[in-house]
Amino acid sequence: MIRCQLPVINKLGLHARAATKLASAAAHHQCIVRTGKEEPLVDAKSIMSLMLLAANQGTQLIFEFDGPDEQVACDEITALLNDYFGEGE
Repeated sequence: MIRCQLPVINKLGLHARAATKLASAAAHHQCIVRTGKEEPLVDAKSIMSLMLLAANQGTQLIFEFDGPDEQVACDEITALLNDYFGEGE
């Protein structure tokens, strides 16, 4: 299992489009992907669960990856957050 903390750096936070991109990225992997501000963490493959986090810019999200492709999933999701969810800022 991989556990890491990643900041939400884009200006609009984890809004609908960003949550959709995150859930889609997580869904492409066989491993379990969970996230949240604190325990209990939520299923990162669920757009609704991600939206309910109400993660604004600067929020530190805990991510857990557990399964056969956990490192690949961790790398992809880290890159997605570092790329501002592909929104440029």
